[in-house]
Amino acid sequence: MEQQPDPAFAPGLTARVELTVTDSDTAQALGSGDVPVLGTPRVLALVEAATVVATTTRMPAGMTTVGTRVELDHRAPTPIGRTVVAQAQLAKVDGRRLLFEVSVTEGSVTVAEGRVERVLVDRHKFVERAFGE
Repeated sequence: MEQQPDPAFAPGLTARVELTVTDSDTAQALGSGDVPVLGTPRVLALVEAATVVATTTRMPAGMTTVGTRVELDHRAPTPIGRTVVAQAQLAKVDGRRLLFEVSVTEGSVTVAEGRVERVLVDRHKFVERAFGE
């Protein structure tokens, strides 16, 4: 029988994560470009981290979420030393699927925005399947 998400996973659930950009967060360091600004792979990791934080305190025992789909517009460069804030808001729950609206801002500037979909899975079964056990 398919397990349904905990009722605590309801639209409106939010979380935020902050990052002060360092050399290791740049497009140059991540291999996604040759400029010394916040790299898109790091932006993606940051919004995914915000979605994980949003679900952590309400996660049913033995369960976790895995990312399955991302749609992200990286709109503005962020230089080293600046602090960005990633925010995730659960917009829709469809069975085990959780759809988040995400954004990254630096002050009043929208650095990135988009959507991240995660699926609620049994952690043990997922790992077993991944390793062919």
